[in-house]
Amino acid sequence: MAKISKAFQGKKANIGYIVAGYPSIEHTREFLLNLDASSLDLLELGIPYSDPLADGKLIAEASFEAVTNGVNTERIFSLLEECKQSVNKPLVFLVYYNIIFAYGVEKFIARSSEVGISGFIIPDLPFEESEEVSGLCSKFGLDLVPLISVTSAHRTDKILSIGSGFIYALGAVGVSGSQRASIDRLKNLVSDLKQKSDLPVAVGFGVKNSSDVSEVKSFADGAIIGTEIVKLTAKFKGEELMREIEKLF
Repeated sequence: MAKISKAFQGKKANIGYIVAGYPSIEHTREFLLNLDASSLDLLELGIPYSDPLADGKLIAEASFEAVTNGVNTERIFSLLEECKQSVNKPLVFLVYYNIIFAYGVEKFIARSSEVGISGFIIPDLPFEESEEVSGLCSKFGLDLVPLISVTSAHRTDKILSIGSGFIYALGAVGVSGSQRASIDRLKNLVSDLKQKSDLPVAVGFGVKNSSDVSEVKSFADGAIIGTEIVKLTAKFKGEELMREIEKLF
C-alpha cells in the first residue's frame, strides 16, 4: 500500500498504462526492466480481455491482439514473477472483474501480491458488488483504486469508502482515448474529491500529451496517459520507447 503513495510524494505523479503482452511478452518484459529508469512513477498493467468495456478502439485492438497471441493471466503472472526483483516502482493491474472471477478471486489477489502488484483498478466492479474484493485487498495489503467520473458525483462517498492508493478521476465521458471533459468540470471534480478524501487524485482518459499533462497537474496530483503510450509500444521498444514516453509528460 505504501508503495503507491510514494509515487505521489513530493511531486506530481506520471502514470502510464500498457497492455501486458502487447505487442509481445518479450516487449513487456523489456518495458518492465526499463521502468525504474524511466520518467514514469507508476505503471498500470492492463490484462488483455476480449470485451474491455472501458477501453477505446486502439486499446481494445491491442488487447485483442495480445489475447490472439496467447497472452493470458497465467503468462502475465509468470512474467511478473521473473521481473519482480528488477522493478521497484509500483505496478497496478487494470483488470476486468470477469478475469478475476474466472481465476478465483482470492487466488488472483494472493498471486498478484506474490508477484509484486500493489493494487487494482477494476472498471466493471460496482461499489455494490465490491465487498469481497475490498476485503481480500485489505487482507493481502493491496490497494483498490477507486474510479470516479464527472457523472458519478452522487456515488462518490460510497466509492471512496472502499478506495485506497489513489483516486482515478476519469477526465472523459466515455471510453479511454475519448475527448476530455471541460477543464472547469474536471477542476470541480478534483476539488470535490480533495474535500472528501486525503488520497491523491490523478486524472486519466483524455490526457494525451505534455500540454494536457501540464494542465491536469496544475490542479491534480498526477496525470495518466494510456492510449498514446499503447500507440508508442507498437512503434518503439527499450530505452528508445522510454524516451518517447518522456516527451508525453
